[in-house]
Amino acid sequence: MNTTPPPLTAESAEPVIVAPERRAGRANLRQLIELRWLAVGGQLATVLVVHAGLGIELPWAEMLSLLGILAAFNLFSLWRNRLTQPVSQLELCIALLVDVGVLTGQLYLAGGSDNPFIYLYLLQVAVASVLLRPAYLWAIVLSTLTGFVALTQWHRPLALDPSSPTTLSPNYLGGLLLCFLLNVALLSVFIVRINRNLRQRDNELAELKQRAAEEMHIVRMGLLASGAAHELGTPLATLSVILGDWAHMAPFAGEPELREEIEEMQRQILRCKAIVTGILMSAGEMRGEAPQLTPLQAFVDGLAIRWRAAHPGAELALRCEALPDMDIISDTALQQVVANLLDNAAEASPGTPLTLQATCPDEDTLALSVLDEGPGFDDERLRHFGEPYQSSKGQPGRGMGLFLSVNVARTLGGRLEAGNREEGGAVVTLTLPLASLLPRQSPTNARS
Repeated sequence: MNTTPPPLTAESAEPVIVAPERRAGRANLRQLIELRWLAVGGQLATVLVVHAGLGIELPWAEMLSLLGILAAFNLFSLWRNRLTQPVSQLELCIALLVDVGVLTGQLYLAGGSDNPFIYLYLLQVAVASVLLRPAYLWAIVLSTLTGFVALTQWHRPLALDPSSPTTLSPNYLGGLLLCFLLNVALLSVFIVRINRNLRQRDNELAELKQRAAEEMHIVRMGLLASGAAHELGTPLATLSVILGDWAHMAPFAGEPELREEIEEMQRQILRCKAIVTGILMSAGEMRGEAPQLTPLQAFVDGLAIRWRAAHPGAELALRCEALPDMDIISDTALQQVVANLLDNAAEASPGTPLTLQATCPDEDTLALSVLDEGPGFDDERLRHFGEPYQSSKGQPGRGMGLFLSVNVARTLGGRLEAGNREEGGAVVTLTLPLASLLPRQSPTNARS
């Protein structure tokens, strides 16, 4: 079946779902365009009111030329925002630098630091703090500071009433500059921190949504597995009864080879029934049984013994280092996770020895590592490790084992990590808090 995607047509050139960062870049540029139109209208109204209404002489021709440059740049920005290419942080920074440059030119023509509109610089800093990353924000901050300081020294004075002073004292200018610096610093710091907090909140919400989706997926799989286990119970019991009857029939009892095959089939049926029982226990349908306690060392030994029995042709070495002498709950889900990790390692490196290593990095943590001598993980597999349907086996529907293992580890308060060994091969480490494997003390026992 041909799975090649159809070529993009004119109608499908624009993807239906736009990446969040690309969508945010276009939205930010659109906000700047709208803000710039307001600036053009506001500056034009101010020039007309001051020049015509207040009777203050302004170089209106030069000031209107600057407004024309700003309007032309805004038209260019409108055209740019219609392109399919994403709007980068550098483009937003250049757009704000153009705004700062035009504002500086207008203030130079209209009194410099004596002009009360010099504090419009703060608006540029505030907008940059919201839209830009810190590296580009510093460019806007430095440009506004440079413009402010330059305007205190070089500008065209306003043609005011000759009886009124046209210059400000050095002390006033120093205080004005200090006030501007404080406003710039506070705006930059706090707006950047607020944005960082909002991004962190969004990341946490996205992670929680992803975890909720994964848990819902696991619940559905658990219901499916539990239903399948119930359905398999009856045919397995029927097969067990039939094989038991065959074993006592004369034609089969007199044939050693047939008897051995029947015994092997009985063993495999018992194994299937044990698997079904484990599924039901994991699904919580046998809660009436008391939790089974076992020493930690015996639990780890049992993991290796059971896997060797199920894979007689595989070689598995067990290394235990300084395990504490304590009893833990023989958790069925944990046994399944370790068995799944060993199965994956055996499939990734067939015919090579495996190692199950159990250590306690500290007194509160248990680390179970599966080491193989295979080709290891490539960078793509490591990036998507533990995600559903991410398998190197190239078969549809595979890759759920590691996904379930990651979520079991998360449920127990631990984590599952993968990496490559320096000497070759891969290592997958399951790290768990020992407290999650201890029996919970009931309130009755606690009071007694």
